[in-house]
Amino acid sequence: MIHRFITAVLVCFVFLVGCKKSEKNSELVFTENLDSLFADYQTFKLEINPIEASKAGYSKYNDTVADYISDDYQNHLLGQYNNFLERIKEVDTNGLGQTQKLALGVMEWDCDIKKEGLLTPLTVITSPIYNLPTLELFPLGQIQSLHLYVAQLAGGTSVHPFITQKDYDDWLRRIEDYLAFLDTSMDKMKEGVQNDIVLPKALVVKMIPQLEDFVSASIEDHLFYQPILNIPDDFSEATQERLSSAYTAIISEKIIPKYAELKTFLKEEYLPKARATSGIDVLANGKETYDYLIRLHTTTNMTADEIHELGKSEVVRIRGEMEEAMSQIGFKGDLMAFFEHVRSNKSLMPFKKPKEVIAHFKLIEKKIEEKLDSVFNLRPKAGFEVRRTETFREASASAEYVPGSKDASRPGVFYVPIPDVTEFNILTSEALFLHEAVPGHHFQLSLQQENADLPEFLHPESMGVFVEGWALYAESLGKELGLYDDPYQYFGMLSMEMHRAIRLVVDTGLHAKGWTREQAIQYSLENEADSEAGITAEIERYMATPGQALSYKIGQLKIGELRNKAEAALGADFNVGDFHDQVLNSGSLPLILLEKKIHTWIEQKKESD
Repeated sequence: MIHRFITAVLVCFVFLVGCKKSEKNSELVFTENLDSLFADYQTFKLEINPIEASKAGYSKYNDTVADYISDDYQNHLLGQYNNFLERIKEVDTNGLGQTQKLALGVMEWDCDIKKEGLLTPLTVITSPIYNLPTLELFPLGQIQSLHLYVAQLAGGTSVHPFITQKDYDDWLRRIEDYLAFLDTSMDKMKEGVQNDIVLPKALVVKMIPQLEDFVSASIEDHLFYQPILNIPDDFSEATQERLSSAYTAIISEKIIPKYAELKTFLKEEYLPKARATSGIDVLANGKETYDYLIRLHTTTNMTADEIHELGKSEVVRIRGEMEEAMSQIGFKGDLMAFFEHVRSNKSLMPFKKPKEVIAHFKLIEKKIEEKLDSVFNLRPKAGFEVRRTETFREASASAEYVPGSKDASRPGVFYVPIPDVTEFNILTSEALFLHEAVPGHHFQLSLQQENADLPEFLHPESMGVFVEGWALYAESLGKELGLYDDPYQYFGMLSMEMHRAIRLVVDTGLHAKGWTREQAIQYSLENEADSEAGITAEIERYMATPGQALSYKIGQLKIGELRNKAEAALGADFNVGDFHDQVLNSGSLPLILLEKKIHTWIEQKKESD
């Protein structure tokens, strides 16, 4: 309140001083107001998503988990989004620089789309997991679910720090909030049962075994006890004993009983009511909700039908390139036979120990490093590590990247699931590394966090269509970065691209065209080289997260289209490093804002030349 009063006084003073200073100083006042708006939005976003705050290195909220599906939380969100949208309208954009205008556009888009989700009949709320949306009545699932994410944090090697005594005490308080979230989740799922809005049975049967270790493990073997086993040596003996007793008590008296309650609820109450269908379009207001999720995930107004047809055309195009690559390899037979060949080819499964897989990816990193400077000007300061995915979740997990802290003190982590090392197929290793690590997620997200010109609220923010679109685009840079000299690895890249094109078809098929789980699995088997088990896990992921899988290909196509336009418009003056700077130096953008930015850059380059 005092700050706003002082700002108002300054505005009046500037007006009285005179015209020459008024114009310049009024711009400064507007900038200060905009900075205040951005700062308030940053504080809001950290408060409502404490785990994302921890991930970005903000420790203030390390002792809490948002009960983000609760009615009170939703009402708070709605009021805040309305407030920020009103404040955005009051900003005078005259004199603002491009970075400020883009940031303001991102903020307005974010508030609008999140508000719309809260008002949809099947309420959609942004979750603490990578800011992905959650349906209010489907708060838990077999993947991208807070109960799995918190367990990942509990091991002590993820985004919640376990360095100081306060860190350990913060975690105890954070668990209390998390247990309250589980109670709210069960209440919401019971409400869903009463209204015939429930998860597919195929997903629920996968959720139940995931809880077993949390119910049956002994205290010292329990994942939530791992921080005690790694307690710092400089803690006093009394502190170590106190924390050990506190962790033992909360695990035995609260965590194990709550997981047992959740398991019983899922098995005895929820599973018998789970549905046989696969997509949300069969639910009341499901079609409208899916239309909203398309807008949220793609930042476009494309319809499900348009995306479905685009996906099918991309499948045909990529299939033709795959057949050409297969011919160059010298394989005799059709594409389906080649799929089976690469699925079962033991020469593509050379490892006997998980550490060999990790070393394999480190070699790819070294190879890329030799060519990076020819393709990129910007390089992040933050380091990253390659780690095996934790055992409790790797059976259902995909490879993923978790960003490091903003100050680069905690590196980013590229997680690789290795449920059976003898079955680990290297066909897509190079493309996977490009996507998840360098120059994919690690580059884009680290540069975003390290960019001092961006307002703070953009640093931990992730816009899926931009983030995943960039990562898929990064896969196409393999030859420029010295990879894909092995024809199998090039085919692997095509396989990864095909996988994302298939997503456009099967996601819309499942949620807008009445496809069954089995129909989607079969379509995938006919068009890609992944194993049936891998494809099944992917299809079930799409069933659990409607629309999210669309973001990869839609974003990649737009970035590739913009690069082609820039190359055609600038000719010999086109520099790929400069283009990548433009894509990466403004944070995650909705595609409409990215397109405007690149078009402006092209015109400015043409004028300057």
